[in-house]
Amino acid sequence: MQGRDAVQDAGRDDLITVAEAAERLGITKEAVRKRISRGTLRSDKDQDGTVHVYVPQSAPQSAPQSEPPALVDVLQEQNAYLREQLRREQEAHAEARRIIAGLVQRVPELESSSDTSGSPRTASDAGDRGQPRSDAPGSQEGERRPWWRRVFRG
Repeated sequence: MQGRDAVQDAGRDDLITVAEAAERLGITKEAVRKRISRGTLRSDKDQDGTVHVYVPQSAPQSAPQSEPPALVDVLQEQNAYLREQLRREQEAHAEARRIIAGLVQRVPELESSSDTSGSPRTASDAGDRGQPRSDAPGSQEGERRPWWRRVFRG
């Protein structure tokens, strides 16, 4: 016995094994042992070394839950919302990639239409048609190609 209080309270508490206490309280056996060591649960050890725990009769019995708690429902709804939002963002990203790919394919078409519209030709335009480029070594003009042509055309 751990003390006089344990003897007096024994009438109101059930004296059960650690495993039964864990089941009744809905916790693990290790948690019951930790509570015993902290002094939050009273216990006794019999002659053969078995530890018995005093558990109040009003202690909650662990029973299977038929419905998930409200917090779980809220988290499941939030999870579903976030999954849907992620799906929409992925679709929007895929659409943006398709648009960019279409625009990149149209760059040569846009360049050729700007040549026929009367806009001034740049050095790279002359080089594209087999004519000497004005920015080549020894060239007198020395015009520079636009940055986007250097990046996309090399």
